[in-house]
Amino acid sequence: MTSTAAAARVGVVVGAFEDLVSLGLAELLRSDPALEVLASGVGAAELEVTLAVRRPAVAILGLGVLGTPASLRDLRRHHPDTRIVVLANRPSPTESSQLIAFGAHACLSKETQARDVLNAVHLAARGMRVLPRGTRGEALGPGEILTRREGDVLEQLKQGLSNAEIAEHLGVGIETVRSHARRLYRKLGVSSRRELASLGGGSASPPEQAPRH
Repeated sequence: MTSTAAAARVGVVVGAFEDLVSLGLAELLRSDPALEVLASGVGAAELEVTLAVRRPAVAILGLGVLGTPASLRDLRRHHPDTRIVVLANRPSPTESSQLIAFGAHACLSKETQARDVLNAVHLAARGMRVLPRGTRGEALGPGEILTRREGDVLEQLKQGLSNAEIAEHLGVGIETVRSHARRLYRKLGVSSRRELASLGGGSASPPEQAPRH
């Protein structure tokens, strides 16, 4: 790998988890050439120092390391450039929503599929909240996490680009962009770009009903 490619990788710090979870998570992250594990098995006592020294784009933490939602809020205040992905034991929609409200960019069950964990890390690295509340106040469940391509479309929708412009930027057909847009609006439970902007990450855009070009 060239130094340019290495510099483009997303740095990740992994908190302390049960042995099997830690081993599987580390192996999963290292299987993605776009990610770099900067530190793993980080406990609560060393978390602040590790984040300050390593300055990761994303930290994957369990509730045991975080402590309380208020601690998460303080952690985000001290390290605003690090996005936090929380892994928990089957978090309820209420717990997920609370953690996101306090600053997490994703709250996933430890049973989440590997590809969805990787997607969450990449999306969080770009400042996107992966599990926003839906129209009925429900968090997204398994299979409802945005794919990386949907994240690409979401990012550009927030910048005010039309579907035609997004298609050109991504090198895909406009119908493909429309399909991605329909799915991500459904998953996020929103109907306009103004609502998208309120979910965090990206810049606000003029309101536009989805999907259109």
